Amino acid sequence: MSKLRIGVAGAGAMGSGIAQTAAMAGHTVLLFDESKQAVEKAFSSITSSLQKLEEKGKIKNAGEVIKKITAIEALKDFAPCGFFIEAIIENLEAKRKLFSAVEAVISDECILASNTSSLSIASLAASCKNPERFIGVHFFNPPVLMKLVEIIPGIRTSQEVTVQTLRLIQSWSKTTVIAEDTPGFIVNRIARPYYGEAIRIFEEGIASPATIDHAMKTLGGFKMGPFELMDFIGNDINFNVTETVWKQMFYDARYRPSQTQKRLYEAGMFGRKSGRGYYEYKDGQAVIPPPAEDKKLLEEIFMRILFMLINEAADALHFQIASAQDIETAMTLGVNYPKGLLHWADETGIEKVYRTLLQLNDTYREERYRPSVLLKRKAESDEKFLG
Repeated sequence: MSKLRIGVAGAGAMGSGIAQTAAMAGHTVLLFDESKQAVEKAFSSITSSLQKLEEKGKIKNAGEVIKKITAIEALKDFAPCGFFIEAIIENLEAKRKLFSAVEAVISDECILASNTSSLSIASLAASCKNPERFIGVHFFNPPVLMKLVEIIPGIRTSQEVTVQTLRLIQSWSKTTVIAEDTPGFIVNRIARPYYGEAIRIFEEGIASPATIDHAMKTLGGFKMGPFELMDFIGNDINFNVTETVWKQMFYDARYRPSQTQKRLYEAGMFGRKSGRGYYEYKDGQAVIPPPAEDKKLLEEIFMRILFMLINEAADALHFQIASAQDIETAMTLGVNYPKGLLHWADETGIEKVYRTLLQLNDTYREERYRPSVLLKRKAESDEKFLG
């Protein structure tokens, strides 16, 4: 598979990272972006990354790897590719237009893939004359370092294309999970409460962002609290993904964006990259106020957010979005959770999770707190998710 020529459209952080990953696996890579400045920045970034990896002894011959990547000036230059993936703006029409144009110049054997994090694979594939060769291949940022890749077959994707894609991405030293073509796939669907419930707690005046982050890190072992993570990802990106998932889930209350998110987005307070988000940043470091140290409060915050995450994981399993093992793998490798959520539920006690959600549902009378049917069944039968 190393002889397969890889085409990458989009020279931003994701596209350049995917191009570097493919080149490190031995492929010749063709990289395209309408912006020459973006291409120049991509090559500078890739060169720097390869040099650092070589200095650490993780790769050899960084100079030879960078030679495997060639910038092309027109879409027709993708003609010799056997695998094409786009990582352009998260806009349905822009992606559909790109795929329609690329399909016209590539061979019938070339696989078409999208790195979308939230758009429908079926909708993207519909722009192609041969949707059977279309598939979702969702990398996580930064692609070179993150091991997880979600593979999302569309409703018309052939089994052969799915198998070929799995083998290809696994040959790049990645861990793959298979997800159904549903909004947010595995990670971006299940992770929504980590942000949404944290914001809700903040909006209710129960605790500050610093206290909520403190609770999740000290009691849960999460590497970053929800507000730190939103600022790191970018509140513009997080809001857009939240809004996309909410709309595609037919406005299900569990995924509804908050006014707080929207206001930060409108104000340009994107977080670390803009110098201000939930926290202010000086010299790239967050200025975080002292958190509250009330043990009971911290425990309530941690349990509320964790149980909402568990409920989402249970629902994803119930609706066969992915297997239990793939859900666990996705959440530990994709967003670095300290434990798989289904394992966490078994360890904490499923009945405890279920009863807490019932109490929240009774208090708020909102659909967002409805327990998953599978969670209910497991609690009532005293069964575990992972046996």
